[in-house]
Amino acid sequence: MGAIYLIRHGQAAYGEADYDRLSGVGLEQGAVVGAELLRRQVRFTEGRTGSLTRQRRTAETVLDRIGSSTTAKEDPRWNEYDHVDIVSHHGDGISQSDVDSRGYQGVLDGALAEWIGAGEDSPCAESWPAFLARVRGALDDLVAVLGKGENAVVFTSGGVIGALAGVLLGDPVMGLLKMNRVAVNCGITKLVSGRSGVTLLSFNEHSHFDGRAAQLLTYR
Repeated sequence: MGAIYLIRHGQAAYGEADYDRLSGVGLEQGAVVGAELLRRQVRFTEGRTGSLTRQRRTAETVLDRIGSSTTAKEDPRWNEYDHVDIVSHHGDGISQSDVDSRGYQGVLDGALAEWIGAGEDSPCAESWPAFLARVRGALDDLVAVLGKGENAVVFTSGGVIGALAGVLLGDPVMGLLKMNRVAVNCGITKLVSGRSGVTLLSFNEHSHFDGRAAQLLTYR
């Protein structure tokens, strides 16, 4: 039975002009989750990353830490939803510079709910059904290339992980709105693939941020 490890990217640069990059904490988080994968002695035959800078940089940091010869092939289907576009159309256009991270999260939560409710009628460049279809397609294609007992690692984002976890539990909306909400930076979600299909084995593992690494635990 093969496994797919979904790694959420490290902390991005909230409130800065270039949000799509890792903060100093984000880089440290990548090293910590890399050490955790090294401790587990997992061998990967396939690697994937979205095309966002924060995802690719996390992939580079982690794979370098574990000394893996596997490269993370870039596939934009693993990209996060466009939170700026969604908030622009469904959240009164409030930007990260207007409020603190807690306040912005409340705005984003409401905007995401409206985005989902609008379905194909959303004015956003990508609708909720389109987002869901692309991330499901990315997972299906990855599963298709894994051989028996082979493992893959994917560097992606909280919304993608939450939605896919929800799909596997039978409720993708709940996954995006609830599970995504508690995803930690550089948390590990593990899926297993076998004869009966893909199963969610664990979600948002983050014990590697216990103890001395506790100060590196972040959600945004």
